Amino acid sequence: MGGAHFAFTDRWGGVSAVPYEELNLGGAVGDDPAAVLANRALAARSLGLDPDRVVWMNQVHGRDVAVVDGPWGADTAIPAVDAVVTARRGLALAVLTADCTPVLLADPVAGVAAAAHAGRPGLVAGVVPAAVQAMVSLGAEPGRIVARTGPAVCGHCYEVPAEMRESVAAAVPAARAETSWGTPAVDVAEGVRAQLAEAGVVNWSRSPVCTLESRDHFSYRRDRVTGRLAGYVWLTEHSRGEDPRAPGEGKNDGS
Repeated sequence: MGGAHFAFTDRWGGVSAVPYEELNLGGAVGDDPAAVLANRALAARSLGLDPDRVVWMNQVHGRDVAVVDGPWGADTAIPAVDAVVTARRGLALAVLTADCTPVLLADPVAGVAAAAHAGRPGLVAGVVPAAVQAMVSLGAEPGRIVARTGPAVCGHCYEVPAEMRESVAAAVPAARAETSWGTPAVDVAEGVRAQLAEAGVVNWSRSPVCTLESRDHFSYRRDRVTGRLAGYVWLTEHSRGEDPRAPGEGKNDGS
């Protein structure tokens, strides 16, 4: 879409063994590190990306944002953040999830992209508005930003205690939900949508996949010991004089 590309993985096509089978992309879940590196290379190359040009995060369920212009160095500790933002075209940003909501954002005209990790704590903390604010500081305009949320546990399945639901709803009313069996729940993706709308981002779409219901996706709530999915966002590099608003071609990425 206008040079913006978005991709979300499922659990198949990798080399990890049970219980991380197959395409686990998370490096901190107990899987063989060599398998994780192999999976990250497979996933990146399937999207036409250089595996060494993908920026990952050390996610901690907070609201901190890192602005990046390249991958972390070999001797650099990956910072504890839940969103990354870049104004570097061709640099892919990645977010890991296994029930939390992956949020991908791009303003193709400004050449600014972001990836955010929105679990229940991050939703309440405001990581997504923080990511939008960081994009705006780099020249993005909320009305031009395209937003995509990927596979995540849905509001009909994310059961929580009543007190927790009301605490979340006090901060983000749109996240208040009820399970399909009538108990208190939280809809993180709907909360993200409301936060984006409040920030002026209205071009939004949501994956129909509920990770808890789908055996094609990793789910921490369902399996506990399991792998991690990834969402990727990047902006096509364009030659001088090319209009960045011209439609771009996606490659198995839902762009």
